[in-house]
Amino acid sequence: TAMYGGILAILVLYLFLRNSSSLIIGVSIPISVVTTFFFLYAFDVSLNIMSLGGLALGIGMLVDNSIVVLEGIDRHRRRGGDKPLTELVRLGASEVGQAVVAATLTTVCVFVPIVFVEGIAGQLFRDLALAVTFSLIVATLVAVTLIPVISSILHRERDEFADDDEPAHPAPSTPIGKVLSTGRTIWQGIGKGLGFVVTAVFYIVRWVIWTLWSVLRIVLWIPGWVFDRIFPVIQRAYPPFLRWALNHRALSLFTGTLVLAGSLYVVPTIGIELIPQMSQGEFFVNVKLPVGTPLPVTEGVLNRMSDIARDYPEVSTVYVLAGTMGQSGGNAGEERENIGQLHIRLQPGLRGDVEEDVMNRMRDSFEPIPGIEAPEFARPALFSFKNPVEVEVSGYNLTRLTEVSEDLAAEMSAVPGLTDVKASMEGGNPEVQILFDRRKLANLGLNLGTVTQIVQNKVQGNVATELTRRDRKIDIRVWAEDETRLSLDAIRRLVVNPEGAVPVPLAAVAEVRVAQGPSEIRRVNQQRVAIVSAGLTERSLGDVAEDIQGIIDGFLLPIDFVVGIKGQNEEMQVAFASLQFAILLSVFLVYLVMASQFESLVHPFVIMFTFPFSIIGVVATLVLTGQTISVVVLIGVIMLTGIVVNNAIVLVDFINQLRRKGAELQDAIVEAAQTRLWPIMMTTATTVLGLMPMAIGVGEGAELRAPMAITVIGGLIAGTMVTLVLVPLIYMTIESAVEKVFSFFTRSAGQPVPQEVAEA
Repeated sequence: TAMYGGILAILVLYLFLRNSSSLIIGVSIPISVVTTFFFLYAFDVSLNIMSLGGLALGIGMLVDNSIVVLEGIDRHRRRGGDKPLTELVRLGASEVGQAVVAATLTTVCVFVPIVFVEGIAGQLFRDLALAVTFSLIVATLVAVTLIPVISSILHRERDEFADDDEPAHPAPSTPIGKVLSTGRTIWQGIGKGLGFVVTAVFYIVRWVIWTLWSVLRIVLWIPGWVFDRIFPVIQRAYPPFLRWALNHRALSLFTGTLVLAGSLYVVPTIGIELIPQMSQGEFFVNVKLPVGTPLPVTEGVLNRMSDIARDYPEVSTVYVLAGTMGQSGGNAGEERENIGQLHIRLQPGLRGDVEEDVMNRMRDSFEPIPGIEAPEFARPALFSFKNPVEVEVSGYNLTRLTEVSEDLAAEMSAVPGLTDVKASMEGGNPEVQILFDRRKLANLGLNLGTVTQIVQNKVQGNVATELTRRDRKIDIRVWAEDETRLSLDAIRRLVVNPEGAVPVPLAAVAEVRVAQGPSEIRRVNQQRVAIVSAGLTERSLGDVAEDIQGIIDGFLLPIDFVVGIKGQNEEMQVAFASLQFAILLSVFLVYLVMASQFESLVHPFVIMFTFPFSIIGVVATLVLTGQTISVVVLIGVIMLTGIVVNNAIVLVDFINQLRRKGAELQDAIVEAAQTRLWPIMMTTATTVLGLMPMAIGVGEGAELRAPMAITVIGGLIAGTMVTLVLVPLIYMTIESAVEKVFSFFTRSAGQPVPQEVAEA
């Protein structure tokens, strides 16, 4: 994904620049990526789908600063006149250097709040944040140092190697002088040799770049021809449109605000979930048979289901677990003779919709098998071992707890999007229960503890000693003979006073009965609880949780019973709350960086308008692609707060430079916008196309990366439109208001304005 994104970014650069400068800028990508690996190693970050995903996410942004620097150099070179090339390069790079550093700081500082994100989001995105941060810092250093150097070398018409006019040194007459003279000669030779090597390397680099450029000119002739017909139209139409918008500021701002309000109105209709469901081409089928089913029967049923699954052409491997049910994350689960699990792996490359279709068809194929309850289908859980939907019912009375949980499970089964609804309070295995009569024990002079120990020793036995055989120790367990302990009547006839004169059978002091005990007694915070769990399909977790909450609100609960939605929904609430705080903190940090850059509180306020209006693009892309709002999307929004303001920073900085040179307000705005149109559209195009392979979602773990790329792409496109239209409008509106207020107070004072105040 990173490689494809880098290639697309360089191709876009070629379409815009149409000269070897595109390859000059492309140099920043491999240098930044390779150097980032060093910092990842230093901070003990492994190569995983999140750290590499951070590199892929930043590929399109790595060239942004280089574009701005190179555009400034080219503009000064075209207007340079008789100035030396090195001076023009220095002027072009220094003009935008401060804005470039500020733009990088705004992008980097938005990752600081991720440190404060709690839950799964903070654990997931630490590696991604570090990868993006390191790569952007290195790319900025490359942009302000290496790019000007390479540009000056490749644009030099001829290299002049003139001998230095060094003063003639008199011939040394002393031994020390001769030694120093010899050393100076050797040092000069080494310097000339190194200079020759460096020059040769740059000539080779220059030859490679020019060769690649010649190939690009041939390969991209048709896209270049189309681009040459479209982009000049945009360049000619933009200045008149901007002047019209500046003269009709109220209408333009009202239209933008109306579109933003419409986008915010659509947000509640978008689904909400913790983490997008990841498809890996494998899933589990948890199977349960009636209580008391022997293990061989359970194994036979599972083997029959396995044969059915193997007949599917999409299935590669099936293996069976009988008598146990591992959790979806692979941990050991419960063990009972009447339960089991199928682990099904599909053919390589089959994921997503194909996997969902196989699960639905297999669910129908297993339904006719007699004796099994509705099998539970689940995917391996990577980030949360909790089920997507878990409702926790707490109460002390086990009987009422079972009834409430089963009733709740029945009502939840009717909720659209829920599958395999299951209550944890199920009947356990049959067991022999002994209920002692304490009064009879007291009348016979028997002790309850002693009688209990006697019964336990006869039925279950006790370890009397150990047999040592070589290096092994084997327990010797002593218990009653089988005919006196393996039937209900035999247990009733057990003598509970072996040393008494008259034998007393167990039935004389206790009631012996067969009953079904609970399969488990679950406790959370020392409270007895039952869990109603369910899978999720075709609906978001937030929508389903809302329906379940409606059922709970209308549920008649016994006294002292409490019901709450837990599982991934609880984790989602924690993650979303901390991410909302992180977004606000990132906005504040970006504002602080810009305030220090512009030494003003007003201009950063103007630039920050790009962020709320970029939400228009985020909402539009989420709706068009069918994505839900998840932790991944909110991380993308956090990144957007730092990325979307970069173009506006460069634009406002250039407007301020023109105004300091004496340009009128509207003329400065139009000229700056027209001058920055080219680099703004170029940086946006490289970032968008650099993220496109990630947004398409190819390869393992794509479900976790695609929503973030889609969010950044949509927000950046909308933010670019805002930068080119609304930022100049807001800038002019605020500056005009400030000038009017300033003029009013100066007229009221009746005093001339000091020169330094007027300039400020």
